[in-house]
Amino acid sequence: MSSPTTAPTDSPAFPWIGLLTLAGAIFVSVTSEFLPTGLLPEMASDLNVGLSTAGFLVTVFAGTVVIATTPLAALTRRYSRKSLVVVVLLVLALGNVLAALAPTYEILVGARILGGLAHGLFWAVVAAYSAHLVPRHQLGKAVAITAGGGSAAFVLGVPVGTALGHSLGWRMAFGIIAVIIVILALAVIKFLPPVNHHVVVKTGEIPVPLRKDRSIRGIALLCAVIVIIITGQNIYYTYIAPWLIDAAGFPETSVAFLLFIFGGAGAVGLVLAGFASDRFPKRGFAVALIAIMAAVLVLALWSTHPVVVVVAFVVWGVAFGGIPAMLQTRMLHTASFRTRDLAAALQTTAFNIGIGGGALLGGFLLDTRGLQSLPIAHVIFIAVGFLLLVGSDAMRAARARRPLTV
Repeated sequence: MSSPTTAPTDSPAFPWIGLLTLAGAIFVSVTSEFLPTGLLPEMASDLNVGLSTAGFLVTVFAGTVVIATTPLAALTRRYSRKSLVVVVLLVLALGNVLAALAPTYEILVGARILGGLAHGLFWAVVAAYSAHLVPRHQLGKAVAITAGGGSAAFVLGVPVGTALGHSLGWRMAFGIIAVIIVILALAVIKFLPPVNHHVVVKTGEIPVPLRKDRSIRGIALLCAVIVIIITGQNIYYTYIAPWLIDAAGFPETSVAFLLFIFGGAGAVGLVLAGFASDRFPKRGFAVALIAIMAAVLVLALWSTHPVVVVVAFVVWGVAFGGIPAMLQTRMLHTASFRTRDLAAALQTTAFNIGIGGGALLGGFLLDTRGLQSLPIAHVIFIAVGFLLLVGSDAMRAARARRPLTV
């Protein structure tokens, strides 16, 4: 008589600890990238440079990511994903230490370049990591959890860093974030599961060049949309501290609190995005972009009314809070398994073209047109991204409905 057998468990447990560890790593990386946005006036004053020159610190960081991400991802494609996450976090910590100690603006630029190298490779690895931890039908949930790290960076990281910079000096803020990054690197070693990211070729199968993969066209289109939308966002957001102080008339001491409100609103938007991504991803994304345009237009037209500014600021935060997660989820669904790492690298490049390009263009507009031009430019870029994405979706749906010809 045979002994009873235990029914096998086909579905592995949802990797909460690993995803939360990734979220923590994303939190410190995003905080490190955007920390200067809340401290631009202090940094500019301490280093004897203009606001637009200080804003270039965001551009040079993002520009480094743009140039280095795809080559670094290609060079390291055979290495362990987990080991790479640890290494790049430690290099990012070093970049922040050097920034805290930089005696001149030029050395600070060098520290930001080092941070950009680490940040680019970090995102090239991390953007696809959650897709290796969960099955395809759980991608939206997994991405929402890891994207929570980026949202938390805007809720806590940047506002708290701004408050620390105001009270202890901007150099101390960079030093503290460096220590936190090292702690998260240790957490990654302890809690993040390793993954196998290599594509297994079946017997007799000939690997097709990546450029001939059917998902490449969709990846390229989505990257173009990312560049446009994130450029628009960072034209304005990079200089949000001086805009709040000089254009909206808020005291300098309130900037950290307002950034905290914006980040908290973004967290709400991320939760809503997790709901929308599974049920109506296209309509949810379109509604978010429309809400951003409406809120920023209100900020442009009624900047002298504090209550209106705060309400519109919150709406903007909610609407934009879920945009990065929705874009990442859409990218992972668009890419085939074999192009996931490439898609992650290109997505990171696209985001940072937008971040750096937005900061650069915003600085140019600030010098030539003034602070009030920034929200108007933001609305224009978001409108173009909206039309491109909605138009491409409509064309794809029309092709799908078209009857096949024999």
